[in-house]
Amino acid sequence: MVAIVSTVAYLGLEARAVEVQVQLMPGLARFTVVGLADKAVAESRERVRGAIAAIGLAIPPKHIVANLSPADLPKEGSHFDLPMALALLAAMGVIDAEMLSHYVTVGELGLDGRIAPSAGVLLAALHASAEGKGLICPAAQGSEAAWAGDVDVIAAPDLLSLLAHLRGSTLLPAPVPGETEEPGRGPDLAQVKGQETAKRALEIAAAGAHNLLMIGPPGAGKSLLAACLPGILPSLEPSEALDVSMIASVAGELPGGRLIRTRPFRAPHHSASMAALVGGGLKVKPGEISLAHLGVLFLDELPEFQRPVLDSLRQPLETGTVSVARANTHVTFPARVQLVAAMNPCRCGHLGDPSLACSRAPRCAADYQARVSGPMLDRIDLHVDVQGVSAADLTLPPPAEGSAAVAMRVAAARAVQAERYAGDGVRTNAEADGELLERAATPDEPGRALLAAAAAAMRLSARSYHRMLKVSRTIADLAGAETVGRIHVAEALSYRRQAPRN
Repeated sequence: MVAIVSTVAYLGLEARAVEVQVQLMPGLARFTVVGLADKAVAESRERVRGAIAAIGLAIPPKHIVANLSPADLPKEGSHFDLPMALALLAAMGVIDAEMLSHYVTVGELGLDGRIAPSAGVLLAALHASAEGKGLICPAAQGSEAAWAGDVDVIAAPDLLSLLAHLRGSTLLPAPVPGETEEPGRGPDLAQVKGQETAKRALEIAAAGAHNLLMIGPPGAGKSLLAACLPGILPSLEPSEALDVSMIASVAGELPGGRLIRTRPFRAPHHSASMAALVGGGLKVKPGEISLAHLGVLFLDELPEFQRPVLDSLRQPLETGTVSVARANTHVTFPARVQLVAAMNPCRCGHLGDPSLACSRAPRCAADYQARVSGPMLDRIDLHVDVQGVSAADLTLPPPAEGSAAVAMRVAAARAVQAERYAGDGVRTNAEADGELLERAATPDEPGRALLAAAAAAMRLSARSYHRMLKVSRTIADLAGAETVGRIHVAEALSYRRQAPRN
């Protein structure tokens, strides 16, 4: 007899159907796992042995073969433990194999029989719902699985209670969807003294989801301004929240089954590797740019990142996706992020201050800023100089306008964009391109003349030209203007600097 239990293998944000087939055959007592399994899956046989022994059952002294089909699909992760154990118990005649055919099963087993959480339960639940099946998963992730909607979820704390439920002797309670994540309380713009130009650039960046670079001396407030950005961004729409939560689920960062409703804000250290930033590794996982999907990726001390690591962001910033290619698999993760970066003007950080600047200026500044490639800077829409804050500035009363007032203007501009691009698969001005951009952001005659003259004088690339159109459209949206005018183009150009030609 061959007992079959359905489970899944994760490829990016896709759950592929996998059958765990277990057969007891005559021969020497051993447990063999086949089907392109990685080390974690191969070790499942020891955890399965321990868990079954912990509930007082003895495994027959036979040759046990567990086949993970399809055999050419890579299998990674510990979530194959529970389906393998249930398939073995079905082959032993302990539970009904026909009943198990109506469920997709995921979960890691402990040697004492407990069912431990595993990454990707939300994806498995959505897959089970699409297949018209139920889901068997760890109790700690029942509330996460319940977000999939109309799907029968059995969330068991241990193997013994799961067997009792399947036999009908003691039923487990049905899990309910976890609560949505509480909005984070980050810094408020009212805490920022001065820096009106930078705050205006931050508002434009938030309204159109534009990339932003802040350049200024240490202590000028660049990191504080970046931390204020989530407080002026609108909350995620339900469909967006599900996308962000699925990425967090695959990465194992969805505690308590709480659906994420606030836009992600990721701030990796400048020592981050390429795999950490864009995804990959031995077991392909989403990187920081995917974990920041539909949110903010903040790179502080931008020139301190390794140049190849920074340049690996160039394609995802354009396409909104990351494709990780390996010899045996090809995985794609979403990466529609808003990049916010900060850097000092030079290594010492005090360029332009005669009392503090080093003797190597301006060569020091040119060398330091050249560590960020021109094509990378070309993908950043807004470049703003953040001036140092004096002691006199710090004694001023807090600004009258805080994050709440700015957030209302940002929300109004985002609503205009949502209406403008309805049905086009575009959410913000930063995503518009091609004919859609030409139709939405073509300036009036004075604006076109100014943009053409500036493009020639500043030697703007085609990408820079179109990004100026997008920023101009956002500035016009914030002003409530139907048409992009000369004043909107002029302000957009004021936030643009010519990228160094390395």
